[in-house]
Amino acid sequence: MDMTDPPVELSIILPALNEARSLEFLLPELKRTFPDAELIVVDDGSRDDTEAVCEPNGCRVVSNPYRMGNGAAIKRGARAANGKYLAMMDADGQHRAEDLQRLWKRFQSEDLDMIVGARYRGDHASVFRRFGNFAFNRLASWMTGQKITDLTSGLRICKAQRFREFLHLLPNGFSYPTTSTMAFFRSGYSVAYEPIDVQQREGRSHLKIWREGMRFLVIIFKIGALYSPLKFFLPISVFLFLTATLLYGYTYLENGRFTNMSALLYMTSLLTFLIGMVSEQITSLMFARGERE
Repeated sequence: MDMTDPPVELSIILPALNEARSLEFLLPELKRTFPDAELIVVDDGSRDDTEAVCEPNGCRVVSNPYRMGNGAAIKRGARAANGKYLAMMDADGQHRAEDLQRLWKRFQSEDLDMIVGARYRGDHASVFRRFGNFAFNRLASWMTGQKITDLTSGLRICKAQRFREFLHLLPNGFSYPTTSTMAFFRSGYSVAYEPIDVQQREGRSHLKIWREGMRFLVIIFKIGALYSPLKFFLPISVFLFLTATLLYGYTYLENGRFTNMSALLYMTSLLTFLIGMVSEQITSLMFARGERE
């Protein structure tokens, strides 16, 4: 950015994979609603006219040479953005400019580090996906100790400096909302939710439900283990301890002896607890170092 250019307050990042049809309508709406914002479309190896649609709407286009993934597109957009604040939204027509405007007004009026558009339960997702989202929300809420209304929403606004702290944690696939939300909560940054009404998307979803569902689950445990290790290791330790105790009680009543399996389970329970304690200390040191920097 040229030093003579006025500073950019808001950068809007749209990861796009063959979304030319929806961008034809979405980009003019964003331009009208946010005339001073920086619009960045990250073309994730599209084979349609995505780049051509962006040119007449005054967008910056960051083109990936091949399909790198939704999360990778967001990371490239965040690195390229000049704004003090970052807005991220899907380019498939599900999110509206007016919803983003409502989030932006609330973000400006409150002392927030991130605001997320929370979808209503009656959105266009299937019953299976809504159940999966509910289960993930509850699990992530327990891991972070904060109520998470919508873990996977792609509509959000945050402080650019805060978001870039976690770029190294973000996966290249569809799980960047999950990772960033949990990382913000566990780092003690303020997060708020604003209800939105999601529209019917254009075209076919690129999300593979079973594969991405497993990734979401792994990421929840990964971020939980990174930022709150005891929340991850302590239940495992307790489960192993109870299993060992039940097994010991059974073998003592049946054979009057203490078995090697019970001893192994007790030792594993103790080691798991100690690993959690050491991990908790490492996490505390990591945060202390981050605060000093």
